[in-house]
Amino acid sequence: MYADAAEFDSDIPTLRRILAECRTIAVVGLSASWHRPSNFAAKYMQEHGYRIVPVNPAYESVLGEPCYPSLEAIPFPIDMVDCFRAPAEIMSLARSAIGIKAKVLWMQLGIVNVEAAVRAREAGLEVVMDRCVKIEHARLFGGLNFVGVNTQVISAKRPRHLAN
Repeated sequence: MYADAAEFDSDIPTLRRILAECRTIAVVGLSASWHRPSNFAAKYMQEHGYRIVPVNPAYESVLGEPCYPSLEAIPFPIDMVDCFRAPAEIMSLARSAIGIKAKVLWMQLGIVNVEAAVRAREAGLEVVMDRCVKIEHARLFGGLNFVGVNTQVISAKRPRHLAN
């Protein structure tokens, strides 16, 4: 059926649309430690106008936002579930994302769970695997190409920055 992460929603137009439309992001596994990748990525997205919703039972708040013990505990709609958890935990997170009617299940760099991705897609969610939301935002909207990074995006136009 699906061989790997490359067969999921990772083409440039799809990633650009997802990042433009999904403004409320539940970050599962968000750490309060500034040096952890989850904190760094979430802070970047927060600084670029996204509403970050921390999901980690170990904390009361992270990045100035109340922290929830689970996706189901969040009392408002979530657009994207950004997963900083081990691949073995993704199936239960996919079920939760389906249950809360999220629009996108996003698995961070190094995280691939094809079975969970298929289940989420069958339930109507878009799925991105093995990609960093911060890197993709910087690549597609943040101007990485203007500092010499090969973003593999060819365009005669400067990208429009997302409105806050």
